[in-house]
Amino acid sequence: MPGYRKERLEKQIRMIVADALIKDIKDPRIGFVTVTGAKLNKDKSAVVVSVSVMGDEKSKNKSMIGLNSAKGFFQYKIGREMKMRNTPKIVFKLDSSIEYGVEMVNTITKIEEERVNRELSNNPEEDNDER
Repeated sequence: MPGYRKERLEKQIRMIVADALIKDIKDPRIGFVTVTGAKLNKDKSAVVVSVSVMGDEKSKNKSMIGLNSAKGFFQYKIGREMKMRNTPKIVFKLDSSIEYGVEMVNTITKIEEERVNRELSNNPEEDNDER
């Protein structure tokens, strides 16, 4: 399993960043942020941390600015907790997959409601006299 260590490190980095967001970061620019993943490059010198931010474009931009300004702190936390020889540089990437999933669920629900309404309008209920 050549990728097992890398996967473990990515999971640990994701957990450390998420924990720091909850417990340590007090930046008012950072809104409702969820860490969705972490990907280390081959030589483990950089990590791309995917985050999902709920809200409009303005709040997303503010949150990304706040996260980028706290990169050094996140890097410090990762280095201290993981005791790695070289701490990877952090790059934050906005992940819109959660919003896309919610949008798809809403679209499917809307289509299903329209289908049910069409069926009801095409097949009016008949009087049931066979009681």
